[in-house]
Amino acid sequence: MNTLRPTKVIDEEINWDKTQIIISKTDANGTILYMNDAFEKVSEYNKIELIGEAHNIIRHPDMPKIIFKTLWQNLKKGNNFHAIVKNLTRSGRYYWVITDFTIDKDEKGKTIGFTGRRKAVPDSVIKKIAPLYKTLLDIENIKGETASELYFGAYLKEEIGKNYDDFVVDLFTEESIKSEKEEQIKSHNEKGKIKKSLNWFFFGDFL
Repeated sequence: MNTLRPTKVIDEEINWDKTQIIISKTDANGTILYMNDAFEKVSEYNKIELIGEAHNIIRHPDMPKIIFKTLWQNLKKGNNFHAIVKNLTRSGRYYWVITDFTIDKDEKGKTIGFTGRRKAVPDSVIKKIAPLYKTLLDIENIKGETASELYFGAYLKEEIGKNYDDFVVDLFTEESIKSEKEEQIKSHNEKGKIKKSLNWFFFGDFL
């Protein structure tokens, strides 16, 4: 057991600046090479503690393994990938983020690592994704990982009609636009059309 992991999980969200972008870089095996100040603050770990550790040190026990299996399968195939993840802080609290993963390559095109950029998600996204994750985790705990994976594939096909990446991007975008429009109505400050893309979220202004 990693001694840096909390010994007790607390059902409480950590208070953090949700306008911040959390960034980390890993090697091809998921070992942490870099983390920015926002990552350090929200995770409650300092850089000295985390550099050289496996990134799954912040994996929350509420997260089903199939989500990370899907993530790594895509990254290893060279596909940029998005995921909605519940992470664990050093004190045992949690925070939800959407992650935009990109693949880092050397001059010969070989994958040498991954960069993850993360930001908070609207509560409405969590309310929709958390029940799915709980179902997957329950199946995993009772019937095993294979059964969880089978259900996940069938769920995406029969109820969503999309792969996981498209599902995550569309869910996040739709709920973010809805949330922003509600805020605009409240403030009577309509500034123009909202862009349906994740680029604005990680690399530019929302409006």
